[in-house]
Amino acid sequence: MDLRTFKLLHPVKYYKDYLDNNIRPDGREPEDLRPLAISLNVIKNADGSAVVKIGNTTVICGIKAELSAPKALEPSMGFLVPNIELSPVSSPTLRPGPPCDEAQVCSRTLADAISNSRCINLKDLCISPGNLVWTLYCDLVCLDHDGCVFDAALIALISALHTVKLPSVRYNHDTEEMETDTSKSHPLVINCVPVTTSFVQIPTRMIVDPTAEEEKLASTIFTVTVSDGKITFFNQSGGDSMDCVMLKKCMESAVKRERSVKTMIQSMLDQAHRQY
Repeated sequence: MDLRTFKLLHPVKYYKDYLDNNIRPDGREPEDLRPLAISLNVIKNADGSAVVKIGNTTVICGIKAELSAPKALEPSMGFLVPNIELSPVSSPTLRPGPPCDEAQVCSRTLADAISNSRCINLKDLCISPGNLVWTLYCDLVCLDHDGCVFDAALIALISALHTVKLPSVRYNHDTEEMETDTSKSHPLVINCVPVTTSFVQIPTRMIVDPTAEEEKLASTIFTVTVSDGKITFFNQSGGDSMDCVMLKKCMESAVKRERSVKTMIQSMLDQAHRQY
């Protein structure tokens, strides 16, 4: 039996044989992350944008800022609305049509991760309490799906938020008219940089930053979102138990990645400022 046939017939055994030698089929060790690349201001007509690559996984984010009325119960709070699309060209398993379940879950989880980390104070988006606030529509598109789409999406979103500049707006309470001055703009205040790291269990080994193929074989998938060295969001699917030693290693890996991503984004922002 050739190797390709064995992999098709016994995919878990195929991976287990590799993991028994502390290596994965792509050459990484179980604890190794794939290369990360971030590019800022990639969409000319967006108010903020970024593209992120984790290995082959590619997610682009564009942010559009619009003026709107606030909620009656939250008159001083603006809106941040993330929405991710899994393009049919990103994976052979995806088809054109309405958003798939994975995309809807990812959009909801993105909103929860951003909210829990409090990286953006929605009150900073208020122009006139009860009358006018900013709404940030964060549209993300997965161009290449090779695992850890949520990790790439969150990094793309937080990177794009760093590039947003909102124009000055004056609101007249008497006439309810507003005046926008694009010559005077200010950046968003980003309080922290939430970063997510995903892990899978195949079958008893814990693997960080899984590919799409590894995610399909996993009995358990969980993600850890870290901000300023603290866990702000945790999500798990699958029922396999994890021992304390394994869980501690995952947390340490997630904290290390958060520091690395935070440093990378700040370095790119500093470089952009020097160019201007």
